[in-house]
Order: sequence, then structure tokens, then C-alpha cells
Amino acid sequence: MRKWLLAGAAIFLLSGVAVAEVKQGGSMTVTYKDDVSTLDPAIGYDWQNWSMIKSLFDSLMDYQPGTTELIPDLAESYDISQDGLTYTFKLRQGVKFHNGREMTAEDVKYSLERTVNPETQSPGAGFFGAIKGFDAASSGDAKELEGVEVVEEATVKIVLSRPDATFLHVMALNFASVVPSEEAEKHGPDFGKNPVGTGAFKLTEWTLGQRLVFERNADYYQAGLPRLDQIVFEVGQEPIVALLRLERGEVDIAGDGIPPAKFLEVKNDPKFKDMIIEGSQLHTGYVTMNVKMAPFDNVKVRQAVNMAINKDRIVRIINGRAVPANQPLPPLMPGYDESYEGFAYDQEKAKALLAEAGFADGFDTELFVANTDPQPRIAQAIQQDLAGIGIRAQIKSLAQANVIAAGGEADQAPMIWSGGMAWIADFPDPSNFYGPILGCGGAVPGGWNWSWYCNEELDARAAKADSMADPAQAEPRIEEWKKIFTAIQDEAPWVPIFNEQRFTIRSDRLDGPEGIFVDPVHIPVHYDYVFAKDAQ
Repeated sequence: MRKWLLAGAAIFLLSGVAVAEVKQGGSMTVTYKDDVSTLDPAIGYDWQNWSMIKSLFDSLMDYQPGTTELIPDLAESYDISQDGLTYTFKLRQGVKFHNGREMTAEDVKYSLERTVNPETQSPGAGFFGAIKGFDAASSGDAKELEGVEVVEEATVKIVLSRPDATFLHVMALNFASVVPSEEAEKHGPDFGKNPVGTGAFKLTEWTLGQRLVFERNADYYQAGLPRLDQIVFEVGQEPIVALLRLERGEVDIAGDGIPPAKFLEVKNDPKFKDMIIEGSQLHTGYVTMNVKMAPFDNVKVRQAVNMAINKDRIVRIINGRAVPANQPLPPLMPGYDESYEGFAYDQEKAKALLAEAGFADGFDTELFVANTDPQPRIAQAIQQDLAGIGIRAQIKSLAQANVIAAGGEADQAPMIWSGGMAWIADFPDPSNFYGPILGCGGAVPGGWNWSWYCNEELDARAAKADSMADPAQAEPRIEEWKKIFTAIQDEAPWVPIFNEQRFTIRSDRLDGPEGIFVDPVHIPVHYDYVFAKDAQ
């Protein structure tokens, strides 16, 4: 990753070519079909609000923009003890919250304890399971995390109960964002509508169902950032309409992407050539089956569903922008097992397996799906395949936030097609595809383990794998993760459908450093570094 200047004006490089001079100023308009569910960093966990939250809040760690390289953020520096159990973070001095108060180590401690507190119902609480005292704090038996200690105003020490190879990644997640206690306590459950952080932007308007406005944080600790003065997020915009408005220059980023029905037309149109940016991502789209709801508590039923779905046909629906999947991990993720065959498409074998499970005549069920194209069309293809083996699935097409809410309840959603909602890795490590979406820690109210699958033996093995923090153990650790994921897929709580490539379309008046518009962790866009070429 090339480095760039943070001075008042600089020349950025994109793919080795100099681009426009960077100036401070200007506004950007982003559109979405659905409203944003929350901007609370302890709760928000979908691709739509992820980068918004990243621009409002900071954590101790972050990533070099456009890459997966860890760098200190609110932490100026850190030390790790020889046994890998104690992390000491020295904080940057003079960092201010949007309300003007200076951030301290007490805020770091409060924020971590708030996320872990069961009253918060954070879907990311399980990420902090290695911190000493987590069990007591997450169960509500203790108000504080024993392992988090304020050493002095600008120093915080975090002690782990076991080594954790992913801990610095965890401290870069939105769930580790630092929030001011007075604001979080004042607003309570409504903090997500009244967010106050230390980030490059601050929220100045939220008209539900219409728009959100972010303004530049003039006190932001990183000189020269953000580049833009304002971002306007317009919601309630159909993707087709958003694309037409972008073509007319009224919109800068179509947040829901290129509508699949228009993809080939847009991709092959010369006028859009320089406006489309393609990037790889650590993504798997899947169907969940709720193992707490009959008949999906029967492994043979789940395996039959895996055999019933024609993944190649689904990939064609999205114009070939993906490859069929046969396991939870995507091919680019360490731990992906190239030798694993999974469940091949075979409806006759699926019917036989259903009969063995006692459902020779099939059964009725529901398939939940987000209502943004192409998700309903994909759900219809899945519905047709299931009908081929006698499973009669009624499609429940809802707003994304409602599908996520249904998945977070143990008895509401028998099946969910995850498209448009999950799963793109929070960080490039196989454990991130386990804890929140397949581990016992994610099978909680409000969580993202929508299959409600919980294998305590595999949970123990996963914890042990993440305790292998010594670099010399890196290879055997990845081998263990490989075995864990194939063991999960044998029990079939999911039907992995495909691994998708990501495309962003933006107006030609915007620019930014390489990787910003398809940033691997500030999904979908790293707003802080975007600049307007026509800024005055």
C-alpha cells in the first residue's frame, strides 16, 4: 500500500497514475433503499451501517486504509507481554469526542464493558471472550471487566485469560469503538440514533425514512481528514432510480450497488467504465436453517436441503459475479479446505434423505429474505429447488433490518437467505467466520448466528485454536480451523451458496487512494479518505 500525505493538499496515486489535487471541501450524496437500523457501534452489524459507524467512531486499533494491515488508531502505541496475556495501550493525547470532551482511558474501559454487558444485547460481545472476567460480565454477574484496568489517564491495560491470536483485530472492530459514558447513559437505547464518538464525521441530522447528514469533525485528531465537508445519505431510494440519478450527476454513490438486472448493460457501457470499481472480498452467501426449529433439528433434513439447491443457477442470476460455495469459508480465507467436497447438487439423493428423516411427503416452512433485488429472485430460485424435493417454502420478503431482527430470535425464522446482509469478514482470520455466525456466542437474542447452531465441543476447539498466538503455531492453528469448518458443514446448519465479488459504482467527481471504494474492512466505502475533485 502506497503511503499518502495528510497535509492540506497532496497528489494521490491510483494504480501508479497521478490524479487530481486533493482539496478540503465538498459534499457527497449516497443512496440506500432501506433506512439505517442503528449507528450504535456496540449494536450495528450490517454492511450498510458498518462504514458509517467507522466514520463516526474510532477504536484503539484500525487498518491501513484500503488494506488489512493493522495500525494503531486511538492507541498511540501498545506493548504485549511475553506470555501474550497482557496488552498495554498508550492513548493519543488531545483526542476529543464530538461533544468537546477529551477522551481518556476511563472511556476505553467503559466502552468495552458496555459492549459486553448483556443489557446492551451486542451481537459482538463474544469477540471479547478472551478478556479476563468476560464470563462474569457477559452473564450480568459483574458490572466491570476484571481484565480491563485504567493505569493512568492515557494508559489502559487489558489482561486476557488465555492468549488470543486475533485480539488486536478485535480491538479494531466497531464493537471496540470508544464512546463517552455521559452520552451513552443519557440516550440509553436511543444512543444508536444520537451517536457521539471521536470519528472524522459527526451526525447532524437524521430524518427517519428520508436522510442522514454527516458533517466534518473540525476537531478530528488526524490532520487533513476527512476530505469532504459533508456526506448526505438518502434512504428510500430504489436502486434503479439511484442509478439513473447517479448517471445524471445527482448522486455520487449508489449504496446498494449496481442493480443485477442492469449489471451487464452498465458494465458494458463505455460511459460507466471509469465509474465502476471491482474488488475481491472475504464473502460467503448462505442459507441458514434454524436447528432449534423442527424439522431443521434433524441433520438429515439439513443435509437434504444442501443437496437440493442448484448453486450454479443462482450464480447465473447475478450475472456470474460469484463462484459456487461448498463450505462456510471463502477460498481466499486461510483455513479454506480445497479438498472438501461438501454436498453436491442431487435432488434424487435429497429426496431419499428426506424420506429417511421421516419427511417423504416434504413439509411446509418459511424462507426469510431482504427485499432488495436480486435477493427476492434468488429466494425464488431456492424456493423452486426446495419444491423439487417436496419442501414447500413460503417466502417472507422484508426490509433488511427486519430480517436481521427475525434471525436474532430463536423461534422466528426457520430459514434465511443471507444475501445483502452477511457474511463479509470483519478481519482476515477464519475465527471471524465462526464466533459471531456459527459459534455458541452468536446464538443469542440479537445475535447473527441465525442457524442457532451451537456445538460446545467445537466451541472448545475454536477457543483452543485462537489461543495458539505464537507465530510458530500459525500453520497448525490454520489446519485446526480447517477441520473445525468442515466438521460444521458435515452437520449442515448452512447451505453455503456462493462467494461474491464486489463492485462499487461512484460518480466521476469523486476520487481517493487505491482501495478506498472497495475497502476490505470499511465496507462498503472508506468515507474518511474520499475527496471531491471539484472542491473549491
